[in-house]
Amino acid sequence: MKNQQEQSGSFWLPLFVIVTGAFAAILSSSSVNVAIPKLMAIFGVSSSEVQWVLTGYMLSSAIVIPLSGYLGDRFGNKKVFIYSLAVFTAGSVLCSFAWSNQSLIVFRVLQGLGGGIIMPISMAIIYRIVPLNQIGLALGVWGMSAVMAPAIGPTLGGYILEHFSWRLLFLINIPVGLLGIFLSILLLKETPTKEKTKFDFWGFFLSTVGCFALLLALSEGSKEGWDSYYIVMLFIISFFSLLLFVMHELSTQEPLLDLRLLKNSTFALSVFVGGLINIGLFGGVFLTPLFTQNLMGMSAYDTGLLLLPASLISGIMMPISGALFDRFGAKAISIVGLTILAVSTWELKYLTADTSTLELMVILSIRSVGMGLAMMPISTAGMNVVAKPLVGQASALSNVIRQIFASFGIAVLSTIMQNRQIFHAARLSDGISSGTPGVDLGLAQLKGALVSAGLSSDTATSTALSYIWGVIQKQALVLAIDDTFLVSAIFIFIAIPPIFFLKEKRFNNKAASQEG
Repeated sequence: MKNQQEQSGSFWLPLFVIVTGAFAAILSSSSVNVAIPKLMAIFGVSSSEVQWVLTGYMLSSAIVIPLSGYLGDRFGNKKVFIYSLAVFTAGSVLCSFAWSNQSLIVFRVLQGLGGGIIMPISMAIIYRIVPLNQIGLALGVWGMSAVMAPAIGPTLGGYILEHFSWRLLFLINIPVGLLGIFLSILLLKETPTKEKTKFDFWGFFLSTVGCFALLLALSEGSKEGWDSYYIVMLFIISFFSLLLFVMHELSTQEPLLDLRLLKNSTFALSVFVGGLINIGLFGGVFLTPLFTQNLMGMSAYDTGLLLLPASLISGIMMPISGALFDRFGAKAISIVGLTILAVSTWELKYLTADTSTLELMVILSIRSVGMGLAMMPISTAGMNVVAKPLVGQASALSNVIRQIFASFGIAVLSTIMQNRQIFHAARLSDGISSGTPGVDLGLAQLKGALVSAGLSSDTATSTALSYIWGVIQKQALVLAIDDTFLVSAIFIFIAIPPIFFLKEKRFNNKAASQEG
């Protein structure tokens, strides 16, 4: 019993190493977002060209996620974690020395190959080293990296860009990566391996083609047009590739991703609900900066500061929700968390151009309480029903599905926002046509003020009309973002009913000790 107690308390240092690596990977992805305008100016490229700095990382990381289960089973989770962290760090070094947009894209792809494996392999390691009666708390601590890094990234990135060189965005990953590698070698223990594991080449090929085409279509759809030949062909390729992938995986004895895990209703429900929560999470990360920067006139750095309290609250709530899960299970905590998350997201649909930063910060902070309560218990409930030898496969599968949900959510929400802005602009323009009571008077007063300032009559007229059109567009964007927050809230409300059907596998301390 004494040895078991020592074992149960020995996972905190290894867990710290794993959290550090996961945090660095996510932070790098989110902090680079704010550097896009700066990179456009430095390299002299268009927004569509520099966007591949983000897209390249996202695609390469998504492609290697399905591999993480096989690599962990074949070579050991410790070895794969160390090598993925090394590839991520090497990619960061090369990114910091990039001399052109093309070279930066290539190095970001390399960085993504390492970063993509870190999250699923780290979850698999946690399930190997943590006693089952403390898995909720451990995953809550690990989950802090998933919710805090996306919010801290813009703050840190904005500060670095304001005071230092853009290259520091990548250089800061180097000491973290090297420290993680060194501590992993010292503190992590290797997991059992399957020497005779056969590599599923066709599974890897079909998943790579399918995921690449699908995620590329989702990321480029708003820009290229959803009905364009390019996007339609990508969807067709992804559909048939993923269909063949599913058929192949269900017929082979050693699949790259064991889709049979989805036959377990608890695991399938947790992945589905987790995907819907991801839409809510990334919807907020996507919409809030648009509102604060385009409508409130805040910089990326100031936006990051506004988001910082909410991210800290999420980080604090994650281990608390994990500890509550270990004590009470997932259902009650998840329902309370999702309700808070859904209602607070619904409240964001009432934002106006006059909303104060304090009011927005309070709503986002309440929203973060719900996010922190809901995420880990749902994920943990699904993983707890998976047999320990299949944890690597389950982690890879759940991460792939949630990546697709997140990309789908951002694509859908951005399209809704653009369409609703056009709709509201047209409706507002109809209401402010010439002859409308008060419009002619206001236009005349504005034109008179501009003439008094020294402008000619024609110039004053065009300037006044441009000003009114700008006001219309600004209000249309406010209403469009409000509508999009409403849709984001609906996705979260949809996630609540399935929680009632979640069958939990509970562990008492004695059983967990015997399992350990």
